[in-house]
Amino acid sequence: MKLPQSWQLPEEIKNRLGQKSFGKQRAMVAEGHLLLILHKVPQKDRRSRQGVFFWRKPSGEWEFSGRGRGLPALRKHLEEYGLAEEQLNQAYDRAREARDYFEILEAIAPLQRAAGNLHATLQAAREAISSDRDIIDLRDRAAEIDRALELLRGSAKTAIDFKIAKQAEEQATLSLQSVKTAHRLNILAAIFFPLTAISCVFGMNLPSGFESASIGLFWLVFLTGTLLGVLVRRWAIEGRWF
Repeated sequence: MKLPQSWQLPEEIKNRLGQKSFGKQRAMVAEGHLLLILHKVPQKDRRSRQGVFFWRKPSGEWEFSGRGRGLPALRKHLEEYGLAEEQLNQAYDRAREARDYFEILEAIAPLQRAAGNLHATLQAAREAISSDRDIIDLRDRAAEIDRALELLRGSAKTAIDFKIAKQAEEQATLSLQSVKTAHRLNILAAIFFPLTAISCVFGMNLPSGFESASIGLFWLVFLTGTLLGVLVRRWAIEGRWF
């Protein structure tokens, strides 16, 4: 991107411009002339930055490299950053899932970096030309946008951390419930396994010699199976028999 041919800037400023790109955002001052090299609002999925030039003459008159008058165009340039910040705030209000907050953080990163450089550039212009109150107002507006983006980034980061911690806590609770359920099933199996084994043995249709035994034998077998169940339960829970 090149300067408009009609701009009569000092050679000291022209010699500081690159031939292939406009470079980073910065303010150049020489002989009362101020040249602002600014970046437009970063676009999603676009790595390259679009640059614009604003020239303040020693008389205080502003020129813009695009369409429109100089100072209003510069104010509009800042409000485009303000609009992008407002849209991210609205997205934050609508966010519900961790993915939503992650997308906001992903969008904030390049915008906050560009807004911070914009603020630094206007601060440098303010220090170079301290008598221009319009530059002061523009600098303060850029500071507001930069601060708002910083706060929004912190809020989104906190929200996504909370979501992750909450999901981890829910997973831990479900895992604990599964362990408790499995523990109860193991206890039931430990209690009924001996009874089941004994009933299977005595339920076989084979002569055992106990077909005509008294009822006392039945209760003896029952109590023996119960005792075995209690012992197996203790072994399953405490790791010891007695």
